[in-house]
Amino acid sequence: MRLMSTLKRTPLFDFHVSRGGRMVDFAGWEMPVQYRSILEEHKAVRKTAGLFDVSHMGEVDVSGPGAADFLNHVITNDVRSLFPGRVLYSPMCLPGGGVVDDLLVYQRAPDAYFLCINAGNIERDIAWLHAEADRFEVTVNNRSDDYGLIAVQGPQAAAIVQSLTGAKLDRVKYYHFVEGTVAGVFCLISRTGYTGEDGFELYHAAGDSVPLAEAIVAAGASAGLELAGLGARDSLRLEAGFPLYGHELTDAISPIAAGLGWTVKFDKPGDFIGRKALREEKERGPAKRVIFFRTGDRRIVRSESIVLNQEGAPVGRVLSGTLSPILNEAIGSALVDASASNLPLVTEIRGTRLPLNRVKPPFVELKKAV
Repeated sequence: MRLMSTLKRTPLFDFHVSRGGRMVDFAGWEMPVQYRSILEEHKAVRKTAGLFDVSHMGEVDVSGPGAADFLNHVITNDVRSLFPGRVLYSPMCLPGGGVVDDLLVYQRAPDAYFLCINAGNIERDIAWLHAEADRFEVTVNNRSDDYGLIAVQGPQAAAIVQSLTGAKLDRVKYYHFVEGTVAGVFCLISRTGYTGEDGFELYHAAGDSVPLAEAIVAAGASAGLELAGLGARDSLRLEAGFPLYGHELTDAISPIAAGLGWTVKFDKPGDFIGRKALREEKERGPAKRVIFFRTGDRRIVRSESIVLNQEGAPVGRVLSGTLSPILNEAIGSALVDASASNLPLVTEIRGTRLPLNRVKPPFVELKKAV
């Protein structure tokens, strides 16, 4: 068991504790899993707004004349679709097609990019990027310790953030960003998020996290903004059908198997890591596929639960499972044999069989920006 004293802390640790955050170990960070109630925090994000501390995420500057070619070599998507102010989602793959990480790519200038990577993969990603950078005119700089990151998500998020900035947020489309001040704090203001709702992720200097968070809480009080922890973040992302690295994406689950084939651009110029394996997998069809399901029952189907066909033969395993506060039933994802992916499936909970009714996510109606 990892001792709490060895865990990393975000600049908002004392902010969370003083407001009743229940702190847990997440990817080596001491983070709030909830404040009052995961259920209420989840519903607040769907109905009004929630504030998340995601400062544990990693940030990387990639710059130089070869930056675009370098990124197109290490990710599966195509940075040629970017322009300053645009954001791109992409997996970063191994030669065999499995995923090193999934990340966001921001273009600040034609030769200057900013990456957001997963907290648990920071050291691995940085080592991977440095190892691949040698043949390009590019500089890779780990900036993770320099940044704080606050997400404001929900139908009222835009109005709350707009009240604190002179930036014209109505002009910022989904997966676009601007740079400006929010409550007097300089931020990269990104219209992205991990909940499926409209909202913004605010990258800022780590030393400014507390005044920024306090200003957002004050501005959002009348709109019903709630502080939200990792518990609600996970149930929200699963309702939206978003993958979580280590669950729906791993070094053994490719973007093709995960249903993210749209992020793999085989027609972009040059080679990219994993291209050959991913092309072969697409042509023959993946041996296993990630599916999403709902059960019609409130009992949560836990990760690693066995998935069975109607004859009782094992055909896969559950990747993620939770209770949807909006649907009031258990939902989840599973990795199953491709031959069984469209057949009736079940799992067992304490001797009782539950149907896994396949769903094309999102599970609920979402109101994200366009």
